[in-house]
Amino acid sequence: MTTDPAPAPAPHQSVLGDAPDVSFLLQHTAHVLTTQMAAALGEIGMSPRAHCVLAHAAQAERTQAQVAELSDLDKTTMVVTVDHLERAGLAERVPSATDRRARIIRVTPAGADVLAAGQQIVDRVHAHVLGALEEPERTAFVSALNRLVNGHLAEPADSPEGVQGVRRPRQART
Repeated sequence: MTTDPAPAPAPHQSVLGDAPDVSFLLQHTAHVLTTQMAAALGEIGMSPRAHCVLAHAAQAERTQAQVAELSDLDKTTMVVTVDHLERAGLAERVPSATDRRARIIRVTPAGADVLAAGQQIVDRVHAHVLGALEEPERTAFVSALNRLVNGHLAEPADSPEGVQGVRRPRQART
């Protein structure tokens, strides 16, 4: 007599327990949203990273380091992104008026136009995602995510030496 193996847990459940697999749920939704955003912004030749950098640079006079911090980009990725934006004529590095060693990321008029078109796309994708939820769920979902981002999940944990697979937090910039 053969017995059927136990059914695999649903992807949203923990493998060994009954608790929801919050890591899977957050990672999967973030991954799918990222791919949808990249595809949508690709329609105008923009990446989510480039849109993010332009958006932060357009809000205020900010140095490259400040924009990188706000965009959650490491130094190398930031340099590559700004190089691309400069070659496309969407942004330029200009000297800071207050710190001659620093460079301000200035959005060009063409960059402002692309940013506006990109923001419409970003808003459309977000509205589409949130539109899958009924209004009370949508309000609760966004509220809960904001509470987590600003509270319990505001800062990444330090990983012990030798532990791999977890992105190490960026060093504070002074």
